[in-house]
Amino acid sequence: QVQLVESGGGLVQAGGSLRLSCAASGTIFSVNVVGWYRQAPGKQRELVAGITRDGNTRYSDSVKGRFTISRDNAKNTVYLQMNSLKPEDTAVYYCNIAQSYSLMDLAGNWGPGTQVTVSS
Repeated sequence: QVQLVESGGGLVQAGGSLRLSCAASGTIFSVNVVGWYRQAPGKQRELVAGITRDGNTRYSDSVKGRFTISRDNAKNTVYLQMNSLKPEDTAVYYCNIAQSYSLMDLAGNWGPGTQVTVSS
């Protein structure tokens, strides 16, 4: 089973940028979908960005145009470039991989994630 470790979170002022990384313990070359989720206190976990093996991307309306997801199969790493950050982006961010978006949503085991805090 591939293990995932998120990093790159921190405290940033509104309008700033962060780049999150998700390092996988094994190859992600054959994985159909990789994605980033976030969960704020008292709210449901939501998919903010996903990318398929053929390069198709998906973004939530709240981050579209500000966030960019990418994958480096050679380095077994997934990235989330976050620009123009807003206080409402504050959350714990998690990465996940699966053969479909539905299976990724239903994953039972989630790692610790990385905290992103955006100050106003």
